[in-house]
Amino acid sequence: MPIKSANKARPIVLRSETLTRIPWLIHGFSTRVGGVSRVYGGKALNLGFTKQDSRSAVERNRTAFLSQLRATSGKKQWPLVTLRQIHSDLIHRVADLPKEPLVGDGLITCMPGILLAIQTADCLPVILVDTKLRAVGVFHAGWRGTVKRIVEKGVGEMRRCFGTLPRDVKAAIGPGVHSCCYEVGEEVRRQFESQFAYAGDLFHETKESDPVREKYPLLFLTARAPGHSELPTKIVLDLVEANRRQLIDAGVLPKNIRASTLCTACRPDLLFSYRAEEGVTGRMMGAVGIRKVPARSLRT
Repeated sequence: MPIKSANKARPIVLRSETLTRIPWLIHGFSTRVGGVSRVYGGKALNLGFTKQDSRSAVERNRTAFLSQLRATSGKKQWPLVTLRQIHSDLIHRVADLPKEPLVGDGLITCMPGILLAIQTADCLPVILVDTKLRAVGVFHAGWRGTVKRIVEKGVGEMRRCFGTLPRDVKAAIGPGVHSCCYEVGEEVRRQFESQFAYAGDLFHETKESDPVREKYPLLFLTARAPGHSELPTKIVLDLVEANRRQLIDAGVLPKNIRASTLCTACRPDLLFSYRAEEGVTGRMMGAVGIRKVPARSLRT
């Protein structure tokens, strides 16, 4: 997912090369670059109504993000549909603009002229596109939503609501925390093991390193055999692979799945990370919408 804008005065939006070839589709994954929020360092593109930021700043950031996506009809910006996210498997079909705030972690639609979006700051944003029937979905996949099979159920909901065939789906997994930085507890591994036969492929263990211990081992001698206390073991989760495997199990072709290589925890210069910034951070968006295109222009 290359960076499409080099002008830091404007929002930098990441896009999937696979999805950019679809003429009727609008999509993008925001970064922290190119906004007006000052509470998270510099001029940040915070798109979430966080307690640290002002509502007016977030609204200006959202306007700038939609403009960069070109989610407009004439001079009017498209309505933005979001969720109060709860790390669930709840998915809403948007057939009209909701009158009440939606609660859940997935949105699907076949309605042109609206933008569906979820917010992230380490969890994965996942966009699904039915290239034949012109239907789309966006999903918030943290470890809890992944255990509940949010993206697998997303494919199922698109089939139920729109007749989507999994082989016609293209999927883009946006930036999120990767296995290099995603340390979890044993209880998380147990939950995955209770749900997925391939759970063993999603976790690996590493020993913590301690430069002082390595340089002065005699300082850490204990009575335990073989004479040194053991450093604790870290368990890390590959959340990207977990969601990729779910999509494949749901029938999406592996060649139609693309994932960003960017880790939010490794790139706080470009992306917001709840872990790397110890909970005080902004929110990015993964967004998707359907553009009205003349029938003769429709080809994928």
